[in-house]
Amino acid sequence: MTSAPVSDLSAHDALALLRTAVDNVRRDHPVHWTHVISGDEELVPQRVLHPAFAGSFDWHSCVHQTWLIVRLRRVLPSLPIDGGAVLDELLTPANCQVEADFFASDAGRHWERPYGWAWLLTLDAELRQADFPWASALRPLAEVLRRRWIEWISNARLPLRVGTHQNTAYAAAMVLDAARAVGDEELAASCVSAARRWYAGDVAYGAYEPDAYDFLSPALVEADLMRRVLPASEFEAWFSAFLPDLDSPRWASLREPIVVDDPTDPYQSHLAGLALSRSWCWRDLADSLPVQHKSLALSSAALHRTAGWSYVFGNGYGADHWLGTFAAYLDLGALDAGPVLAQG
Repeated sequence: MTSAPVSDLSAHDALALLRTAVDNVRRDHPVHWTHVISGDEELVPQRVLHPAFAGSFDWHSCVHQTWLIVRLRRVLPSLPIDGGAVLDELLTPANCQVEADFFASDAGRHWERPYGWAWLLTLDAELRQADFPWASALRPLAEVLRRRWIEWISNARLPLRVGTHQNTAYAAAMVLDAARAVGDEELAASCVSAARRWYAGDVAYGAYEPDAYDFLSPALVEADLMRRVLPASEFEAWFSAFLPDLDSPRWASLREPIVVDDPTDPYQSHLAGLALSRSWCWRDLADSLPVQHKSLALSSAALHRTAGWSYVFGNGYGADHWLGTFAAYLDLGALDAGPVLAQG
């Protein structure tokens, strides 16, 4: 998990993020309606199918904007906006049971996997660690997705190495953090086993990054997962084999931020998120990297943070409905250290 100090986020920016998140989770339109339907009678408003998480353009963005409200309430409770009011409004037992019933059905077997599931389990762990009252309402949904996650990841032979929502390393790292935070050994073990199965043998990474719509670096989120999974000496050897030439000109595209030509374009706004996610990956990897790469990692983290934050506000709803979550995850981290669970 990230461990950024709260002081990295100014009170002004924290308030702006909270205000945006509260507005987003209540905002029903525009909506990205992605369900497969069998007839016109199934064309119902998103708020009917997903009464807890219908806002903020799409389901997963609403989940992580809700997480943002919870995280800010937890670490900066003095902010002069009552995020609890919107949580009372949306995270009710009835609303969360409708969500749970959907994901327990055939329609929910694959939907929003793995990204949305990972954010939901992160939200669940955050609420439980804080002992907030909304935790009990969310539990039925979290239990369904926990079971779905273990069923899926235990049988997933191959990973997805894309830079968008389907990336398996990013989701597995989030779920692993959530599991460790609440002491869920079975859930944590499912992530560790998959990480070793998918990535332990990777050497000489050779993909070209980024793609035009990436908000994750496939290389860095994979390394950030393996940092969580492998003992320190084993990780250093793994990383040296995975990216042996990290300081070469070949990887300037990983070390340096990508210019976002039009951050008001919803797809190009992904590259603004890429800067933020690369920043936390570089920062959190630094202490685990071979000694010759530590200063490079910290320098890259700083460059990407400055670039990413420059796009967080004022670029339209295509960016506003999600980008602030990545900024908060970078500067506030997620969760607190939980019980010590076995690695590897």
